[in-house]
Amino acid sequence: MKTNEFLALLKEHPNKDLIFEYAHGKQVGANYHITEVKNVTIDSVDCGTKTDFWKETIIQLWESPDEHESDEYMSAFKALGILNKVDRIKPMEKEVEVKFEYSNPTFHTAQLFVNDVSVHDNRIMITLGVEQTNCKAREICGVPVQAAAEACCSPDAGCC
Repeated sequence: MKTNEFLALLKEHPNKDLIFEYAHGKQVGANYHITEVKNVTIDSVDCGTKTDFWKETIIQLWESPDEHESDEYMSAFKALGILNKVDRIKPMEKEVEVKFEYSNPTFHTAQLFVNDVSVHDNRIMITLGVEQTNCKAREICGVPVQAAAEACCSPDAGCC
């Protein structure tokens, strides 16, 4: 999902609760806050020496321990207000992928992709998920497709 698509979704449904599912059947607590918005630039070189460049927006979600008993989720209106304020201070790239950074005591810190969005009744459900790492230089490194889950930069690969 692009940043502008996320902002448009919030604008279209201002009175709905904004709920995030970070793993199957597990939701970010209603006590969450948006604590940081990152404009990230990735300027990389893969193990086959190919360069790449892209930008992302990363929105950090944090559960407040002082509000653990809260059962009222943030509204799309409030989230949009926070993001608009951030955008006035440090403009967000709108045509880039938006990710959500989250962790809790039983879930490691991760940057999560938007896998699905559903809008019904009084809520917007954003289903998040992880993407596996991948070798972008499989052909150069001689990594067979079936072995793609393995690192291409092993000592014997000859590509690093």
